[in-house]
Amino acid sequence: MPLTATEMDRKLDEHFAYEKNDDVAGVLATLDENATHDVVGFPTGPSYGREAARRFYEGLFADLAESEVKTVKRLYGPDFMVDESLWRGSAPGRPFGLEGRGRPLAFRLLHVVEFTAEGQIKKEQVWLDLAAILQQLPQDS
Repeated sequence: MPLTATEMDRKLDEHFAYEKNDDVAGVLATLDENATHDVVGFPTGPSYGREAARRFYEGLFADLAESEVKTVKRLYGPDFMVDESLWRGSAPGRPFGLEGRGRPLAFRLLHVVEFTAEGQIKKEQVWLDLAAILQQLPQDS
């Protein structure tokens, strides 16, 4: 039986709450053991399996802080959702290979998330508004 929109919302909101608190173990617990994690354009490409996603989240939490995600719109299918959100926070590290220098940062995100029948995230594909990130974190020549 397909998940309801409410069940999908609950899982993704749980995932975002763990991200807000820089809780790697919590984030990973929302993923299926064999999940695919794909930040489109990320140099290392997709990762496969819960433990393989750990490196991405450990780096992300070192590079970004004060994370807040505001959902703009969600669309649903039988075992997937598309989530458009706005991320706000600061960039103390080197997010996406750019010097953050602690500057404030805001950008749009698009998540395409597939779920298992048990309600775990089996695939998370993330699209970032890189143009907005580059405008806010200009690099010295």
